[in-house]
Amino acid sequence: MKRIRIAVLSLAVLPLMMSRVAAQATGGKDLYDANCKKCHGVLGVPPKLMKEKFPKLAPFDAAFLAKNNVDAIVGILNKGKGTDMKPVKDKLSAAEIASIAAYVKELASKK
Repeated sequence: MKRIRIAVLSLAVLPLMMSRVAAQATGGKDLYDANCKKCHGVLGVPPKLMKEKFPKLAPFDAAFLAKNNVDAIVGILNKGKGTDMKPVKDKLSAAEIASIAAYVKELASKK
């Protein structure tokens, strides 16, 4: 009897969890577009002008993906990177930063 309740509860909760994940992904893209796209590019490849201005600006590619998990990306967003990238922890909430980090990881994995 308990197994049936757990299975029914799981089936009821699963769509809610999936819709939350989808909403976070959409939110991550919107937040990325508003806060990161100018320097890091639409698909995680910095535009030529930004790359010239900030030579250390790395694309979100396989090498980036290998070195950075979502927690590392959250850390970069919170602390900034060198003198060129300012931290966003005072501008965005922890949930928003986590959404951006997940979206960046998704961008990197698409390449």
